[in-house]
Amino acid sequence: MFKFLHSFEPNSVLISLGFVKIYWYGVFVVLAIILALLVSLFLAKKYKINRDDLFDLSFYLIVFGIIGARIYDGFLEWEYYIKHPLDILKIWQGGLAIHGGILAGIIVLYFFVKNKKIRGLKGQNFWDDFFSLSFIIVPGLALAQAVGRWGNYFNQELFGRPTDLSWGIPINILNRPVEYIFNDFFHPTFLYESLGSIFIFVVLICLHFYFFKKNKINFRTKLLISVTYLILYSVLRFFLEFIRIDFTPVFLGLRFPQVMSLLIIILSFFLIFKFYYKKQ
Repeated sequence: MFKFLHSFEPNSVLISLGFVKIYWYGVFVVLAIILALLVSLFLAKKYKINRDDLFDLSFYLIVFGIIGARIYDGFLEWEYYIKHPLDILKIWQGGLAIHGGILAGIIVLYFFVKNKKIRGLKGQNFWDDFFSLSFIIVPGLALAQAVGRWGNYFNQELFGRPTDLSWGIPINILNRPVEYIFNDFFHPTFLYESLGSIFIFVVLICLHFYFFKKNKINFRTKLLISVTYLILYSVLRFFLEFIRIDFTPVFLGLRFPQVMSLLIIILSFFLIFKFYYKKQ
């Protein structure tokens, strides 16, 4: 596979029929959503959570997740979108920032649990219900990220620094930053994040099966699985940002996604301290 990536230069368009174009990016986003939903439905059935309620939640998560991801990307690329405001609608060209999607998803989940009685949940309070849903969502989310990152590959975006490694990917001269115009091969950061997300997915699924087999599905284990995703992905993203070269605001010497990753890690440990140890 690495040899193929080293020599293949992708095209962002999968099918072109006159004015109608189907982009690889859109295909991978749709595939990612389907896989995430299937994983969540499988876990919901395992824990006897009503699938109709999960479908309702998934609808809001998808819609507002995409909106949140786009708004967040608009913030990171505000100089570009001020000059090209209509491009904010062209999501098939890329530009769905996962941190924005995660934040939007947390807000949606909060209001969904607060305002809807979920059939199948037997939580003792609001937070018990909240984590009862979040811990079945995060494995599918990790798998969706692993698949969705391939859309960045076909768009030739979000690649890393130049490299001479045998798995470096060729980037069209039109897509290279000016300072790297004479470099041919770049780090496939999409691939690094995709493989890392698969690893996170496997870890989360293993935790599910371990706790289920041990009959230890309770508030603490639901919280633990939920924050494990947040911590592992944030650590992955923090270190990948050191080799990414796409534009992003810098704060205290760190790229903004690194700042967000650190904040999410801090929030995760706060949740562990507040709910896990305190409840224990």
